[in-house]
Amino acid sequence: MRRGIVLYGPPAAGKDTITTALTELDARYVLFPRLKIGTGKTEGYRMGTPEQLAALGARGDVIYRNDRYGNIYVVDRPGLDQAVEDGRVPVVHLGQMVGMEQVTVLFPAHWVRVLLWCSKETTARRSPQRGDTDTAARLAAWDATQADLATHPRAQWELRVDTDATAPLEAAQRIDDIVRTTSPRS
Repeated sequence: MRRGIVLYGPPAAGKDTITTALTELDARYVLFPRLKIGTGKTEGYRMGTPEQLAALGARGDVIYRNDRYGNIYVVDRPGLDQAVEDGRVPVVHLGQMVGMEQVTVLFPAHWVRVLLWCSKETTARRSPQRGDTDTAARLAAWDATQADLATHPRAQWELRVDTDATAPLEAAQRIDDIVRTTSPRS
């Protein structure tokens, strides 16, 4: 069965850092580069066009779309199909519960759901350190993520990690242990 990991959390909670640690543990783990239509940071994304988005939508291949920071971010079926080839395990970064729900329901795989959390103060400190020029928007997204999480009190997580208190390699090892030892949900 195909496997995947969803890392859910606010901006600067450590999704990129923990993904890097996972890829260092096992080459099968790969960042899922979401399709991005817009401007700004390009690393970690597949840059696309409005025409590509329209074509994906017409084929029913948009699994999840969100608009944030003046851009459009898409989890698409062809992208995930490619990401799971040859036994790879895509790591999908999300900050919206509806996105997590849609990905795990609409793309059949054994998904390990991980909640990464850090304080708002940590996001405020980490955001400019990683080169963000829109920290105020990141803090607003932190608030939105906290509110989103509060409206989903029954969300199921295989793991919760406080990245203020847990080193990235330790978090990655814990995630890897779960991926290797758990059975797919029925």
